[in-house]
Amino acid sequence: MSKGTSTAPQPPAPHAADSHDLIRVHGARENNLKDVSVEIPKRRLTVFTGVSGSGKSSLVFDTIAAESQRLINETYSAFVQGFMPTLARPEVDLLDGLTTAIIVDQQRMGADPRSTVGTVTDANAMLRILFSRLGKPRIGPPGAYAFNVPSVHAAGAITVERGAKKAEKVTFKRTGGMCPRCEGRGAVSDIDLSQLYDDSKSINEGAFTIPGYTGGGWNSRLYAESGFFDPDKPIRRFTKKELHDLLHREPVRMKIAGINMTYEGLIPRLRKSVLAKDKEAMQPHVREFVDRAVTFATCPECDGTRLAEGARSSKIKRKSIADVCAMQISDLAAWVRGLDEPSVAPLLAALQQTLDSFVEIGLGYLALDRPSGTLSGGEAQRVKMIRHLGSSLTDVTYVFDEPTIGLHPHDVRRMNDLLLRLRDKGNTVLVVEHKPETIAIADHIVDLGPGAGTAGGTVCFEGTVEELRAAGTVTGRHLGDRAALKETVRKPTGRLPIRGATTNNLQGVDVDVPLGVLTVVTGVAGSGKSSLLHGSIPADAGVVPVDQSPIRGSRRSNPATYTGLLDPIRKAFAKANGVKPGLFSANSEGACPTCNGAGVVYTDLAMMAGVATPCEECEGKRFQASVLDHHLGGRDISEVLAMPVAEAEEFFGAGEARTPAAHRILGRLADVGLGYLTLGQPLTTLSGGERQRLKLATHMAGKGGIYVLDEPTAGLHLADVEQLLGLLDRLVDSGKSVVVIEHHQAVMAHADWIIDLGPGAGHDGGRIVFEGTPAALVAARSTLTGEHLAAYVGA
Repeated sequence: MSKGTSTAPQPPAPHAADSHDLIRVHGARENNLKDVSVEIPKRRLTVFTGVSGSGKSSLVFDTIAAESQRLINETYSAFVQGFMPTLARPEVDLLDGLTTAIIVDQQRMGADPRSTVGTVTDANAMLRILFSRLGKPRIGPPGAYAFNVPSVHAAGAITVERGAKKAEKVTFKRTGGMCPRCEGRGAVSDIDLSQLYDDSKSINEGAFTIPGYTGGGWNSRLYAESGFFDPDKPIRRFTKKELHDLLHREPVRMKIAGINMTYEGLIPRLRKSVLAKDKEAMQPHVREFVDRAVTFATCPECDGTRLAEGARSSKIKRKSIADVCAMQISDLAAWVRGLDEPSVAPLLAALQQTLDSFVEIGLGYLALDRPSGTLSGGEAQRVKMIRHLGSSLTDVTYVFDEPTIGLHPHDVRRMNDLLLRLRDKGNTVLVVEHKPETIAIADHIVDLGPGAGTAGGTVCFEGTVEELRAAGTVTGRHLGDRAALKETVRKPTGRLPIRGATTNNLQGVDVDVPLGVLTVVTGVAGSGKSSLLHGSIPADAGVVPVDQSPIRGSRRSNPATYTGLLDPIRKAFAKANGVKPGLFSANSEGACPTCNGAGVVYTDLAMMAGVATPCEECEGKRFQASVLDHHLGGRDISEVLAMPVAEAEEFFGAGEARTPAAHRILGRLADVGLGYLTLGQPLTTLSGGERQRLKLATHMAGKGGIYVLDEPTAGLHLADVEQLLGLLDRLVDSGKSVVVIEHHQAVMAHADWIIDLGPGAGHDGGRIVFEGTPAALVAARSTLTGEHLAAYVGA
């Protein structure tokens, strides 16, 4: 062998399968995207930034995640696909290298009272198995400890075929854990009869005081002409049987006034027609009646635990399953750690891991029996994360929508660690985010913009954090933004006293909230901020709460209908064209008959999430073709509803379409930073922060004197936070008092007064740890908030 040749083994040529390490998007045109092309590295953490409305969600959720979902649906058998709608392919030329997408969003979880933090994770199921094995006395299988499984007893004859047929008598028994009185809801509702009728009058004299039962309509005729009692006799003189027939009679088919109808007692009828509906979606006068007539109380039989007596009597170490579900999860984790039982060792290990995940993710202050409908959007998103942390899946794409919402700067670090852990398992993690602390940990950044709505939809930058800082885009310029502490703070004009507050985890809190200034309430997640402001302020204080809860309404609700903007627009169209205003309403005469004015056709899938497909007849425009022949200022009604707020403000401000009433409302929407929203965008598609700013715009014209805002910076780009601070200042300067629950340090620095709760979460919180000016908080550095604020302002 000659001297120059090397004997070192050559590295093997890379396998072709390892070359697919990019998700490639070419020519994306969903919503406002303008032919966007990006290459996203797999098995890395990519953060998507840009001002609100720049197209981040359109790229991440409506293009990448939606196509992944569509391709997964195509793997089902033709039979199953026959029951599913065909999902439209996103507007994109090429999508390559996709993997299965798991979306972890901020949609609130189901509001059914039987849905709890324990049932939406596996914790409850594991506890039921644990108690069925170790509980003393033993009452039955795991179902006997489940508050959504009723007990069943049945007996009867069955035919058994063994050679000759013969009937055998059998009894069937299933022990469930559901409390029979409240049916596993933990609360019972009672109806106050005095609010249903005036018992000194007869039915014909108009005794009923229920909305829809007055004035001789069908509802009152049903009872007057039923024949069960004399309609001219005052109700207080009814016999016991007559009163039972009026209030509680079981449904019975009969002829009333010559028509076949079902007669049933007033109370079961009201329970089905009124009380089964969502209170928020009721008309104001019906809601007022329900508030008057219905009282909710803790179930006296199960004491609110939802469980039957048997399930409550079975205990491990003197604790029943109801006791452990009511414990704070951080305490429950310690209790489980103390159980040493080899027979269920694998189960205990799995339960321990789930409970530790709660603590690690910053939700150790919750209890497993907390109804999932009461969680905030950020909490719901973190509970969903817990399911995925223990998952054995790798090489999937996780898509997060602002996972740091509702997190104190102290907790943001934990969330960052979890995102990195998901990435390090070999997953692709895509995050839509505004917080600089999370942008800083990204392997790759895609910045969209430069503006919102039609001014956005292009990629301004792709690269690393350092490159972004030097790039000069809106995000790059604002990444290092630091709000300074105010030189002088406003003086309060009065006080709102809160005394002895004990809601949830508050420990007898006494505090004076200053009025006439900007007050910021801070503290780690679960320290008691919402309990203090939403649960303890006296009802007569004239407070306008503006939170992020979903705006209840139909699928046709949009910013134009919610703010009352559609009324002046309809009238302006009607006047210009000499027709009725009802034609220009998507839920009245002018609606497209195929989709009933929704613009999309909804397909409900029993086993999966429902799907909306654009209506083929009106092509998503919502109106009949004849309505679109009417114009105002050269535009038809569907074109006006497709306008962003900023463009509509210009359109209705001058020229032929000048409508001062509409212009005023549009000005308020632009004021709160919603200039990019289109007037007809369904409310169901808005983020929590957008919903809150929409409510704020609606309330700004109101009379309320004290505004309580819940994290108004949620979903706001760093550049938009300045505009929000200006708006809060204007509200205070106009004589309003503004109280803000907030984690954003820029808002804390801008406050006149800070109330800091803590020191920890759950039972470690619930106390006031600081009251005073931001400057005093920074100087003292005595709390977690003080330390983070001091670091932020560079003190």
